[in-house]
Amino acid sequence: MRLLFFPILGFSRAKLQQRLAGKTGLITGASYSIGECLAESLADTGAHLLLVARTAEKLRQVRQRVEAKGGRADVLPCDLRNPAEVDALLHQLSGRVDVFVSNAGKSIHRSIFDSLHRMHDFTRTMNLNYVGPVQLMLGLIPGLVARQGQVINISAVNVLLIPAPKWAAYQASKTAFDQWFRSVALELNAQGVSTTSIYLPLVRTRMIKPTKAYNDMPAMLPEQVAQLICRAIISRRRTYAPWWLMAGQLASVIGRWPWEVILGHRRKSRT
Repeated sequence: MRLLFFPILGFSRAKLQQRLAGKTGLITGASYSIGECLAESLADTGAHLLLVARTAEKLRQVRQRVEAKGGRADVLPCDLRNPAEVDALLHQLSGRVDVFVSNAGKSIHRSIFDSLHRMHDFTRTMNLNYVGPVQLMLGLIPGLVARQGQVINISAVNVLLIPAPKWAAYQASKTAFDQWFRSVALELNAQGVSTTSIYLPLVRTRMIKPTKAYNDMPAMLPEQVAQLICRAIISRRRTYAPWWLMAGQLASVIGRWPWEVILGHRRKSRT
């Protein structure tokens, strides 16, 4: 299955350990799926891991698994949707982050007609996927520059494709941070901070479970994504995306008009 997305996921553990020994890594969304797998993958690197998510108990379980592998991790519960909690988190971090993996995110698949009285669908998604990460980055940047660090944004291929119906809240919020990150990346790179955008296809996480249409669709596993992030830490490449993304972008543009025509005909046939 991984050949459909990222044919090469392997990495040198020796090089990863060399890169991270004595460093501090911050992982948001560390309590489940990708973040959880990444924390375990980095346990034996000699890095001090800072695990961030809302659920303290789940974070403690991840920390136990990291420590069982000889690693070191601290639990830092924080709701990135809450500016006061993000400020408190930044105060705890005190600019000591070398590698920041921005992984926390929220997905929502809902028709706009089912969201007319659900403004919170948009505010919560935007706060977690865009506002929170921006606030966190603003506080981390001085330390990242001083330590010549790295930022890895876990993005999605959706942000580079034509928008799809029922994904307005999710796609707008993910695109917002992707555009922000790609813009500031140029300035950060000039100051010695490495930036990496990883554009993921569908990943088999709890986030996609409510969307039944995804049950039989090809998807990556969280463990595979963790391998890809480890590879990115070593290479410091600016972008990782599925090999077929450019063809997918072209197809999404060319296919948009026929798709809209078909939907239009269906709508007329029902009236």
